Amino acid sequence: MKVSKSALTPEAKSFTQQTVYSILFAISFTHLLNDMMQSVIPAVYPLIKEKYHLSFTQIGLITFTFQLTASLLQPFVGHYTDRTPRPYSLAAGMAFTFLGLISVSFASSFITILISVSLIGIGSSVFHPESSRVAHLASGGKKGLAQSIFQLGGNAGSATGPLLAALVVVPYGQFNIIWFALAAILAIIVLSRVGTWYKEHLILRSKGKGANAADAGPGISKTRVTISLAILLVLIFSKYFYMASMTSYFTFYLIDKFGVSVQLSQIYLFVFLASVAAGTLIGGPLGDRFGRKYIIWVSILGVAPFTLLLPHVNLFWTGILSVIIGVIISSAFSAILVYATELVPGKVGMIAGLFFGFAFGMGGLGSALLGKLADMTSVGYVFSVCAYLPLIGIITGLLPNIEGRRKGIKA
Repeated sequence: MKVSKSALTPEAKSFTQQTVYSILFAISFTHLLNDMMQSVIPAVYPLIKEKYHLSFTQIGLITFTFQLTASLLQPFVGHYTDRTPRPYSLAAGMAFTFLGLISVSFASSFITILISVSLIGIGSSVFHPESSRVAHLASGGKKGLAQSIFQLGGNAGSATGPLLAALVVVPYGQFNIIWFALAAILAIIVLSRVGTWYKEHLILRSKGKGANAADAGPGISKTRVTISLAILLVLIFSKYFYMASMTSYFTFYLIDKFGVSVQLSQIYLFVFLASVAAGTLIGGPLGDRFGRKYIIWVSILGVAPFTLLLPHVNLFWTGILSVIIGVIISSAFSAILVYATELVPGKVGMIAGLFFGFAFGMGGLGSALLGKLADMTSVGYVFSVCAYLPLIGIITGLLPNIEGRRKGIKA
């Protein structure tokens, strides 16, 4: 039942109507730090592969271990905090990332690397669903914009990590990963402040119970909601399997096919990830304006011609196409996540945990399977196969136009 906004206290009403940009930028900044620290690990794969004589399969298992610990816990964390919010859990989760970075800098074997990245994964499993909830609460109704600002930080961090790794870790060795632990300390400080705002927000919400329970349902059956969520998860599979090929193996592809140096390959990876950050910022506001279904359609299926072309061009055009692919394919996630939260209103934490967790899981599984495929065939063959994944985007047409239905309900 919808609560009249006139029944809310002025403070609670203000929180529901205003976009709190200071909190959005704070949570985006910590997302930048979080994903920057995480992206250091795949960025130094060429270094640790040579140092510990690892196979591509073992490289894939490192990613799989991180993604598995990051993905399995996220829906449970989100479901729990939907029922019992924990404002300072964000800072607590970042402490696990701090411990993981310290551990990986001292790691001396394949097994200790796996243990270290699992700690980083646990930190991520707490950070993503809770920070998505904070972005939702601070959105003031501009959900796509809020998610894009939040996601922009993460993608910018993912782009910055490999560049910093090329400057700090590759020339001087694995131990220098420890310097990134300073970013975790900074993130803990900022997230403690965000936790204070979050706590105050919850107090004001309690004065006007139901203030944020006014989200209208999509106006479709539970069966259709379930099918729609399944379609969105298949689209996440398509996107993140392809992204796994780029984030884990693009550097190897460039080194193998074009004979570039490790540092130059990481610069190309940085350019790709920077384009991902740009596309993320574009996708959310466009979804707010034109409809999230259409942005999802363009993002997933629309990138297919460029992914199909990528394995057949020279180094110059590989760089150009990687930028185009990054911008287009990254515009989908904010739209997918907000679309999913509108399908299941009032469950932001659980939905964010499910979709972030599934995305991480597909990225990890993709990295492991593609590593095995690269060992059996070649890295070039991996890119030729993955080029077809965006064609799965055709199933976006099966999604209902819930924005139109919601407008009809409100009318």
